[in-house]
Amino acid sequence: MDVAAARFAERGYHPTSVAEIVRAIGVGKGVFYWYFSSKEALFLELLREAQQDLRRSQSAAIGDEADPVRRIELGIRASLSWLEEHRPLFKLFEFAATEDRFAPALRRGQQVAVADVVRHVKDGIVEGRIADGDPELLTYAVVGVINELARVVVHEQGAGDEVADTAVAFCLQGLLGPARPLPA
Repeated sequence: MDVAAARFAERGYHPTSVAEIVRAIGVGKGVFYWYFSSKEALFLELLREAQQDLRRSQSAAIGDEADPVRRIELGIRASLSWLEEHRPLFKLFEFAATEDRFAPALRRGQQVAVADVVRHVKDGIVEGRIADGDPELLTYAVVGVINELARVVVHEQGAGDEVADTAVAFCLQGLLGPARPLPA
């Protein structure tokens, strides 16, 4: 799986062939087709496994933390760390978002991740730690910040740890404080 992910990330989905992948692994095409019905099936499995691994990383970082705001912080840090460590998989996520055949699988994984974070946001609202608002909308704002920072600052510019500090500060400030209207 790692070899296939690396090939797709380096060369792109369309130019990468099953023959190239099996050659790099050192197995025959028959072995590939024993496990996967097609290159598309392999790619979908890579996406599914990557999303699950990201969620496991977030869950491990959060552990049994009781404070919902701290859980959100730990989740943001874990997400950015994972996305930085798994650059090839992040490239696959970006590609999948542009393809009609892969975007639904990516969205399903994102919906599960959003549901995870919504739970923490709701807990924070109930405890009075997070400003009252639509938990799902607030969660999408946090996820959007993480994804955009990962795409631009981590992957395109190669920045590191300070990105997580900035993301945490920005997201928590938005979650914890009431929005104030701009002066007219």
